[in-house]
Amino acid sequence: MSETPLELSRVAHALGTTERVLLRLIADQGGLAADPTLVALTVEEAARRLGIGRTTMYSLVSSGEIPSVTIGRLRRVPADALSGYVADRLSAANSAVALAA
Repeated sequence: MSETPLELSRVAHALGTTERVLLRLIADQGGLAADPTLVALTVEEAARRLGIGRTTMYSLVSSGEIPSVTIGRLRRVPADALSGYVADRLSAANSAVALAA
């Protein structure tokens, strides 16, 4: 019994999206779904969650703006550190707006 590969356009249509969006979702996930239960993330995973580049994330980690820990020889970013970083950036932005007003 031979299997017929599904056309990307048919899959996208069945999901109610476009081929472009479907391809982007596949590329963003690297073929794997992210595990939301991880307590510590690789720098690449943390960058993906923030929607920034890997180089920018490494810069934020090395400057200490986003805390990280070493586990053995591995560098990991605590998942909750990302929420803290975004909250800090948001409050700084709000302070700047308040000062300008």
